[in-house]
Amino acid sequence: MNINFRPVMMIQAIVVLVIASLYATPVVKAELKTTWSNQDLEEQQIAEQDNTLAEQDNTLLKDRDVSLQEKKLAHKNTSKKYIASKLTSNKRGVVPDHIKKYPSKKVTATGYTAGEESTGKNPGDKLYGITFSGVKVKRDTYSTIAADPDVFPIGSILFIPGYGYGIVADTGSAINGKIIDLYYDTVDDVFNEWGKKKVNVYVLKEGDGSFSEKELVALNGD
Repeated sequence: MNINFRPVMMIQAIVVLVIASLYATPVVKAELKTTWSNQDLEEQQIAEQDNTLAEQDNTLLKDRDVSLQEKKLAHKNTSKKYIASKLTSNKRGVVPDHIKKYPSKKVTATGYTAGEESTGKNPGDKLYGITFSGVKVKRDTYSTIAADPDVFPIGSILFIPGYGYGIVADTGSAINGKIIDLYYDTVDDVFNEWGKKKVNVYVLKEGDGSFSEKELVALNGD
C-alpha cells in the first residue's frame, strides 16, 4: 500500500512555523514585522503607479475625444474635402494647459513625405508609405512621425506645438538624437506649414517599441 506523506509533512511544517513564531525573540519578530511592512509599502507603490497610468490613459482618451469632435464638426460645416493637415496643425503653436504638465524635450523638427525626395521610394514601390513600425504614413488628428527610438521609442505619443499630436511610428538614417521628422502629405505642405524648427515637444506617453495599424485607426476614430 502506497502512503502519500506529502500532506502530513506540510502540516508538520506549518505547525513548526506557528510554534516558532510564538517563541520567536523580539529581534526575529521585529524582522518579520519589517518584512511585512516592506511588502505593504511595495504593494502601495505598485497601486499608486497603476493609478497614475490610468489617469494618463484617461487624459489621452479625453484629448482624443475632443479632437475627434472637432474633426466631425469640420466635416459638417464645410462642403470641401476634409484635409486633416489643415485641421490638426496648431498654427499658433499654442500649448493647451493640460498638456503643459507632461515632460517636455527640446528637439529639432523637420518635415518629410512618403515620396522619393524623403524616402527614395515612389508610388507603386512595395514599401512606399510604410513606416518602420509597419503602419502606413498618415496625417490626421494623430499623425505618424519619425524619431530616434533611443530618445522616443516606437509608439510614443507626442504633442508638437504648431503640428499637433504625433505617434512615433518611423525612424530614419538622418534622425539621430533629439531630431524628429513630421509627416506631411506633400512637399508643398512641408515647406508651407513647417520647414525646420526647434521646438519643445511634450511626451504624453512613452512607447513600448511597437505600434500597429489597429491602434492608429482607433486613435483617429476611422
